[in-house]
Amino acid sequence: MPRIRIPRFRYVIAILLLLATMINYVDRLMIAVVSPVLRQELHLSERDYGQILAWFMVAYAIMYAASGPIADRLGTRKSFALFVSVWSLAAMGHALARGKRSLIFWRFLLGLGEPGNFPAAAKAVTEWFPPEQRALGVGIFNAGSSLGSVLAPPMVVFLTLHFGWRSAFLLTGSLGLIWLVFWLLLYQPPHKSRFLTGREWDFLKGKVRPPEETLPARAPRGEWLRVLRMRECYTLILARFFSDPVIYFIIFWLPEYLKKERQFDLAMIGKYAWVPFIFGDVGYLFGGWVSGYFMRRGLSLPRARRRVLLMAAVLTPISILAPFVSQAWMAIGLTSVVVFAHALWISNLLTLPTDLFPGPRVGTATGLSGMGGAVGGVLANYVTGFIVQNFSYKPIFIAAGLMHPLACLIVLTLLRRTLKRLEA
Repeated sequence: MPRIRIPRFRYVIAILLLLATMINYVDRLMIAVVSPVLRQELHLSERDYGQILAWFMVAYAIMYAASGPIADRLGTRKSFALFVSVWSLAAMGHALARGKRSLIFWRFLLGLGEPGNFPAAAKAVTEWFPPEQRALGVGIFNAGSSLGSVLAPPMVVFLTLHFGWRSAFLLTGSLGLIWLVFWLLLYQPPHKSRFLTGREWDFLKGKVRPPEETLPARAPRGEWLRVLRMRECYTLILARFFSDPVIYFIIFWLPEYLKKERQFDLAMIGKYAWVPFIFGDVGYLFGGWVSGYFMRRGLSLPRARRRVLLMAAVLTPISILAPFVSQAWMAIGLTSVVVFAHALWISNLLTLPTDLFPGPRVGTATGLSGMGGAVGGVLANYVTGFIVQNFSYKPIFIAAGLMHPLACLIVLTLLRRTLKRLEA
């Protein structure tokens, strides 16, 4: 087969990763967007809804820990194909739900497939992007989470109003299977790619890991335990345990909040619930770009990462004001700032495993840290369902405003010596 040369092909890979993450979040957000209709038809309370979300997060936590080693053992191409296949079929299966138990089953299966997106994408970034561009690569693929969150409300509401919520699940779930065709056609590590130009390979080969290190890594048995005991790993686990539940709350509970506290109907949710995630897209791209900008201006890699994390931690406490403002647009605006700040945060926090761990451990470290965020999400969804059913959303917004500063303090304290060594 003749070689087809595509200039800057690493950005084609980044766009593929962005699209996968976008589809991942559309499938994840489906239930939040249709929850007012779905809960009424299936006779589910707010507490039932919180439990359904929590079971998704239980599976997400389990598989986030396992998906990193799977990505390291199978390699980026095969592992990504496996993860996308599982979550797409699970998303389509929601159309068969008849009550709380069947919905929990399909959410649990979705939770087993979706987390693998992130360790596999992080490995792809390490294979295709040099260190000074890795935060940008991570920012690009993570922008798909906000793009999916932007597209989901209007698209899902349109499909639900015209075809019903079951058909909406079928149609959106099939997007992953379409993406899979392009992934299998286009993705190989750089030294195997038939699309890479000679000029780009000359640029990459001195900056990314040598070809033998881009081959699927066969981590020894028990390697994940050795990674877990490393200070760098358990620090990232703690950081995500506290910070990830903030974005999970906005993703899964914002439509419910707008309905209950701001009297939005389904059409209004579809019209406005996507707005905060536009700022997330900007934040992911800006967070990835500004880290590289600081490095080009003379800051070391650790100092650049640290500065962006601090910027994010300073912004997130603004969420405390959201339930106290008088107008819905003000609450949406404040939530938009939080989503922007979280995007700054995660575009650099997710890059740290690529900075701190060798290639065969990147997926494992990313997966274990994501497990920490998912465990935090499990607990947060149980607590959120109980509190909003019996009290209000105010305690949740207040707690959300404090999580990123706490996580930032953990990172800067526990990784102080590690970052100094990396800087040296």
